Amino acid sequence: MSRLTPAFSNFHIRPANRAVSGGINDMTRLDLTLGCGEYDRTRALADGRVQVEGVDLRYVTLEPEEVFFRMARYQEFDAAEFSLSSYVVTLSRDAPFIAIPVFPSKRFRHSCVFVNAKAGIERPADLIGRAIGIPEYQLTAIVWIRGMLAEHYGVPVSSVRYRTGGLHEPGRVEKLPISLPTEIDISPIPSDRVLSDMLATGEIDALYSPRPPRSLLAGDGAVRCLFADPRAEERAYFEKTGIFPVMHTIVLRRDVYAAHRWLANSLVKAFTAAKNLAYEQLRKTAALEISLPWVVDEYEAAVKLLGPDYWAYGLEPNRRALSTFLGYAHEQYLTDRLFAPEDLFAPETLETALV
Repeated sequence: MSRLTPAFSNFHIRPANRAVSGGINDMTRLDLTLGCGEYDRTRALADGRVQVEGVDLRYVTLEPEEVFFRMARYQEFDAAEFSLSSYVVTLSRDAPFIAIPVFPSKRFRHSCVFVNAKAGIERPADLIGRAIGIPEYQLTAIVWIRGMLAEHYGVPVSSVRYRTGGLHEPGRVEKLPISLPTEIDISPIPSDRVLSDMLATGEIDALYSPRPPRSLLAGDGAVRCLFADPRAEERAYFEKTGIFPVMHTIVLRRDVYAAHRWLANSLVKAFTAAKNLAYEQLRKTAALEISLPWVVDEYEAAVKLLGPDYWAYGLEPNRRALSTFLGYAHEQYLTDRLFAPEDLFAPETLETALV
């Protein structure tokens, strides 16, 4: 008997300075290298408080751009945090990876649209016909921004001119090759220029970027956010859609997965255990473990709006977000067919035995 929810029980939490075996003889434990960012929700995996059943885990901490590039180009890791968009693109090709329904990065993206202050862009519709800088066309955050602007603000994907390149370092290119129809006006910026500077000078009118440009942080007024109150826009978006956008997932190399099918569920359980420890840390009030004076208030506000497991893993709690993203990716010419959420993940992670 089974049901379509992941199994999260039987994980192993290791007390400080104590080793545990994970239930499999230590001589047979699998060496696994994971490339992943540094997050409160994964820290217990990195420091060993949570262990993966049957695995000796080597956690390599990297910024997302580096781990994505190295995994996409060279498949350097056994498992890795990976761009949801890049993963979906690979499914339309040789499918070198298989994902598990773990999402180390989620984020609303209304705060990631920046405009030149003198460009006359006061509302989203003013973006139509403008030159828009983007680091890469297939970046997950950019797919969400384009889709959100098209669906909710009347800015069609093909109604702007895209200019690609590095945000702060020149020479950035797509980590995976893409092919777009002629209706998408897209071209690279000069190889010696960066998007942040071009936004400040008005050579591009706006920028979609998961990282803020230095020209905004300079504080001289040349660059500002499109939305005057991004947080209010994001709250309204969630109240309307119920979507907390998924940015990254965890993938395994296909050869690793094929040789060790049990790994998929073992990793889901371990990532979930680590995330639950992060929730516990946010709830502590006697002595704050996180260096924000109102961290508990922020946590409680997030729970009130988004629900108690607001960073949920698993397919069902994320089905609407995933379906929406997959629709956007297909509409934006990144996939040759419309994938269903079930198509993304190792089948073992979508059901579990009941006792």
